[in-house]
Amino acid sequence: MRFSALLPLLAAVPVFAFPGVATATPTCFDTAVPLTVEEQRLTATMPAGGPAVGPELVRLAGFDSFVAEVKHDLCAARTPRRAEHVVTQAGDRLWRTAVDRAQGRRPDLGTLDRFDDRPLYWARLQLSSAVRQWVPSFSLPDRHSMLSAFDRGSRGLDDVRFPAGKTRRVMVSGFDPFQLDGSGVRISNPAGASALQLDGRVLDTPSGPAVVQAVSFPVVWGYFDEGIVEAAYGSALRDRTRRPDVLMTISQGRPGQFDIERWAGNWRGGFPDNDNVSVTGAVPPAAGWPQPDVQFIETTLPYPRMLGVTGAYPVNFNEAFCVWPDPAHPGTGATVCRSDAPAPGEIAASGGGGNYLSNESMFRSNRVRLGLGLTSVAGGHLHTPVLGQPADPVALTDADFEARRQAIATQVIALATAAAAGPDAGSPRRTTESARAAVESLPGTVLTR
Repeated sequence: MRFSALLPLLAAVPVFAFPGVATATPTCFDTAVPLTVEEQRLTATMPAGGPAVGPELVRLAGFDSFVAEVKHDLCAARTPRRAEHVVTQAGDRLWRTAVDRAQGRRPDLGTLDRFDDRPLYWARLQLSSAVRQWVPSFSLPDRHSMLSAFDRGSRGLDDVRFPAGKTRRVMVSGFDPFQLDGSGVRISNPAGASALQLDGRVLDTPSGPAVVQAVSFPVVWGYFDEGIVEAAYGSALRDRTRRPDVLMTISQGRPGQFDIERWAGNWRGGFPDNDNVSVTGAVPPAAGWPQPDVQFIETTLPYPRMLGVTGAYPVNFNEAFCVWPDPAHPGTGATVCRSDAPAPGEIAASGGGGNYLSNESMFRSNRVRLGLGLTSVAGGHLHTPVLGQPADPVALTDADFEARRQAIATQVIALATAAAAGPDAGSPRRTTESARAAVESLPGTVLTR
């Protein structure tokens, strides 16, 4: 499906590896054109030096020759229509090839672990920067629309296609890597890796087969302002004959455990995003979508069944949330965190999933679900364990790092299978440690005391 919502601050693009493709160095780019903060990290090395990390990961995954091919084709384009075709198709192919590589259908692409999500992220940035700095030989009507098309395609947003009929349908979303400054430039996001493993997969559940469609979200506030979450989930939900039965947003959470989040909250804590932008305040509505005015949204995922999933990590049901002490003045005073249930009139300071973009992905996807009146569709958020980084401070990967990521992704598949099986009830809820500690331990969460 094609989404019409504009996507901001684009970091989109295509990249794949096709050995044998002629890749003469393109000469139609103006490197003086400013890049986004994300794109500027393409030159970042590890603090100790060495090759630029992003391009090296693209090379190790075998995507470098496709990047070169797309740049060549862009330089060769002689009409706006041809250029638009080049970049749109490149975005779509980047996502499809990244999924195929992740799921083992492209063993010809590079030597990097196939569960690695980072090549998709960095290849996207390589090509978005190329589109931004491209100097065409003709008048270009709308470069922003081209970048938007890149981005949608390379995130799987144009590839959400569920079958009709009685087959169960599950839609999930992951995230890009984040906290990439300094040595963090080599960070991987197991939620993004899990999305690549899940896209198009057919799960065998007690209720029959379930088809999964996945997308990947940026860690950028501006994209969320423009409605990327609503465009993804809302568009799928509006399809009456093929709408998903289950929505599950996924992000990286706390060390050593999975968390099924009970509550999503209507608040942004202000932690900087991948463009180093901070935003604080209530989650704004997305234009064009029905959205109830609520402070908290409770999960409707079948968490009792999900809590029974075993694997490398324990699975926790996180009931924590935080409110502002004075409902008339949100954003001031020491936040109050509890594990019971929000009372009428209380103003959200954080959901159990924090107050960063992970919490917001759950809040927005389920706010539009409720706005469309689809209370029978299950929805909620899964936080994965923190992946960490390779032990060697200058290594881009190692066996333990790869094993942890694979273990997390494998258990996410099992949890998605449990979620896809349908309604469940009766098991006791599992509580956490202190509510404040549960919330504060999540990346990007900002609370006041």
